[in-house]
Amino acid sequence: MSEFDLVQETTSFQSVETLKQQLQTLGIQAGDAIMVHSSIKSMGWIAGGAKAVIDALMEIITEEGTIIMPAQSAENSEPSYWMLPPVPKEWHAAIREHTPAYDPHLTPLRGMGKIAECFHRHPKTIRSYHPVHSFMAWGKHAEQWMMEHPLEDSFGMTSPLGAFLNENVKIVLIGVGYDSCTALHLSENLLEKKTYTNQGAAMLVDGQRQWIEYQTVDVDSDRFPDLGEAFEKVHPEAFHVGKLGQADCRIIQMKPLVDFGAKWLKENPVEED
Repeated sequence: MSEFDLVQETTSFQSVETLKQQLQTLGIQAGDAIMVHSSIKSMGWIAGGAKAVIDALMEIITEEGTIIMPAQSAENSEPSYWMLPPVPKEWHAAIREHTPAYDPHLTPLRGMGKIAECFHRHPKTIRSYHPVHSFMAWGKHAEQWMMEHPLEDSFGMTSPLGAFLNENVKIVLIGVGYDSCTALHLSENLLEKKTYTNQGAAMLVDGQRQWIEYQTVDVDSDRFPDLGEAFEKVHPEAFHVGKLGQADCRIIQMKPLVDFGAKWLKENPVEED
């Protein structure tokens, strides 16, 4: 969608101030901890674009709260699994040899959206050190929650997700669905029965770039919309909906969702081929 089309489809002027008013209506307030997933195109035209969204979130949450976003960088991963797009097999070895080492400040995000990209550039945003599945945060608990992120525990209890599972975090879905809800990968990791994939990434080890191989739990976000629908039927008290900009917005309590998700995934296993 072009910017001209976006302007034409926006029904009223939108700015930092209008977004702040909507956030307050959604129940977001100073001191909250929120994990944001977003599509800025769904919000309509906003004066200031992605920066206006970040400014509104920070001004409402204040530094007494914490804002979290996924910061995944899938370009730094085992190339034999790449599908969107795939690369020639004869390139795989060269990719492993020449991909730059992960740098939390410089490694670009992939598929996270313009709001997350803007958030990454904020000087007080702290990004975790996982080379593929990092998170980033700003505010009171940012340093604490981003401090540990083991290579083989992308989304488990020793990852940032585990660090703030019991901290009354609210998930904010702005114009996206449950298939974008990264917290549900923690539900997958809480299952007793899991499968694993061999992975790899370029990292700095003692100041030297190396390609490091590791194992990661298999994840599947395609099932999350059905999981989310089931959750809302059982726990109507744990979420509410509204608007941010022109986007449909869901505010979901993380802890009940993750606990329900682990139970639902166990009771609804993937059928074997």
